[in-house]
Amino acid sequence: MRPARRWWRTVLPLVTLAVCVLAGVAVLAGRPSAGEVWRSPAGVAEAALDQPAPPLASAPAGPAALADPAGPIGPAVAAPGSVSHPAAPAPGGSASPMLRLPGPVPSAGRGGFRYDDRAGEVLGTSGRLRRYRVAVEPETGEDVRAFGTAVQEALAGPGSWVDGGRLRLQRVPGGAGHDFTVYLATARTAGRMCAAGGVDIRVGGRPYTSCRAPGKVIINLDRWRSSVPHFVSAGVPLAVYRTYVVNHEVGHQLGHHHERCPKPGRPAPVMMQQTLFLRGCVANPWPYLDGRRYSGPSL
Repeated sequence: MRPARRWWRTVLPLVTLAVCVLAGVAVLAGRPSAGEVWRSPAGVAEAALDQPAPPLASAPAGPAALADPAGPIGPAVAAPGSVSHPAAPAPGGSASPMLRLPGPVPSAGRGGFRYDDRAGEVLGTSGRLRRYRVAVEPETGEDVRAFGTAVQEALAGPGSWVDGGRLRLQRVPGGAGHDFTVYLATARTAGRMCAAGGVDIRVGGRPYTSCRAPGKVIINLDRWRSSVPHFVSAGVPLAVYRTYVVNHEVGHQLGHHHERCPKPGRPAPVMMQQTLFLRGCVANPWPYLDGRRYSGPSL
């Protein structure tokens, strides 16, 4: 007499197969799609973690000594939501973000400027309208319209000064009435312009930082092309530094003063001197985070 067929001998293989299929689907679903930047739970972009930082160009004596003794945190980019910024793609379509531009940086020009001749859209929805021009020293080799677009993107946000609802900004052509001008200048010209406005931007005897003089936001070409050593070594994209330096110097034009890191590991206030140090804070190019004004202790 044949023994009764046990049902589990038939069902068990089917159950095992189903579990394996479901597990495979779950694994595939958890993988980032091609080109997707993985973000940690804190919102920190990790795309460049496995990429070695490129060698730094020779910098004026002094900036290396100004680096934060505790070192910058991570590829230190805080995440609008918390702080996010599209990374500038590297040439050739590489997934690694551009950290600094290669090649020598022109150090001096004649002091003349070309102006972006385009009017831009009004940024912000309410508040006082302030008009600004954009100008580039020809010897920088930079395109004035490209610079004008980069400045507008930095000031548009989300996360920029217009997010407070009390300010609107608009780029105007060079010959139009304006409240201030954003200049991109070679280091030597920037040094002269800043000194004329009462600001010494030298580090180690050479013009290093950018500045704000009355009615003038002056961006140093060295920083625009090369960022700063502690951003580069931490894998912070050049696009993030550019957004920071525009919002920082425009912040001075709007009446804001320097601030300090509130706590290691927190986003650096945009009015912190991130060009010189991070003091354990995370690089942050925006004055507003999560729709709220983000600041630190007064310096």
